[in-house]
Amino acid sequence: MNPVDRILLVEDDPRLAEMLTEYLSQAGFRVTHAPTGGAAMEHIAAADIDAVILDLMLPDMDGLDVCRKLRATSDIPVLMLTARGDAIDRIVGLEIGADDYLPKPFEPRELLARLRAILRRRVDLRHLDTPRTAGTQASTEFLRFGRLEIDPAAHAAKLDGVPCELTAYQFDLLLVLAKHAGRVLSRDALMDLLKGEPLEAFDRSIDVHMSRIRAAVEDDPKKPRRIITVRGAGYLFAKVQD
Repeated sequence: MNPVDRILLVEDDPRLAEMLTEYLSQAGFRVTHAPTGGAAMEHIAAADIDAVILDLMLPDMDGLDVCRKLRATSDIPVLMLTARGDAIDRIVGLEIGADDYLPKPFEPRELLARLRAILRRRVDLRHLDTPRTAGTQASTEFLRFGRLEIDPAAHAAKLDGVPCELTAYQFDLLLVLAKHAGRVLSRDALMDLLKGEPLEAFDRSIDVHMSRIRAAVEDDPKKPRRIITVRGAGYLFAKVQD
């Protein structure tokens, strides 16, 4: 990990923001603090940011709105903080593009571990060996499964030539599945391949992301033919596709 990764901390509690800024700075990050959603969007537009730590409860707008606006223009990793007890907020956050979430109160060490994980995923997955196919050197950069084309170099997928709307984390999940086509991967195996933190027993975040991936790459997400759920085992990416 780059020791000068630039982090935007969007948090309206000044004491918590000061504590996290000091803690993350000591861990080797360059931290910029934004106390409001509006200030966060200004920082993102004006500077290169490597990841965003985003509180949901902000004084000027909902953190979900900030995440939604960010995802309209950028795939910057987002770690969402929530003090709300309702799991629906976390699910909605993941659906609109957050890469991970952390409920308040939390241990700073866990925040640091999750932050490092979402940054590391982007680096590690770009170094995975791409399966080679016959043809020119350029063709080896792509993975093709029928009408679905996955381009690791561009971090993009297309179905029938139309770009699939996926967050960076969702693309990483799709890429890992595709590179292990024909094999059933458990949720824990996926996290290991993504170089992420171990899942808690009732953490269903991967399942939420998987539903969004299906919405992007399946003809009928309710009857998936590309990403198959193997009950009690995990997910399987079909080798043969239309």
